[in-house]
Amino acid sequence: QVLLVESGGGLVQAGGSLRLSCAASGRTFSSYTMGWFRQAPGKERTFVAAISWIGGSTYYADSVKGRFTISRDNAKNTVYLQMNSLKPEDTAVYYCAAETNRRLRLGVKPNEYDYWGQGTQVTVSS
Repeated sequence: QVLLVESGGGLVQAGGSLRLSCAASGRTFSSYTMGWFRQAPGKERTFVAAISWIGGSTYYADSVKGRFTISRDNAKNTVYLQMNSLKPEDTAVYYCAAETNRRLRLGVKPNEYDYWGQGTQVTVSS
């Protein structure tokens, strides 16, 4: 069982920045692929970014590429999502997720992840 707890959401003006954090339980965090997804009201949960358990490779949705950065600190069992140049369309509940089967391919679909946090609200005003 892996417990994920997100923090760092809030209200920000367009063009501003936020950093989300996701703290994970467990002694094998370094072997998890970690992902961030988001879900706007009335819409499906969509992929934002992922970071591999091996080599630290990353992958981003086109909509956030160049603005968002995913990173991890294995010593702190934490994954981060730095969000810059925020837009109103970035408004959503943001979820972190863990994939614990040591797959080499970074997942972009929700069903490729095994554990989820409770989500943190990000609201970007225009």
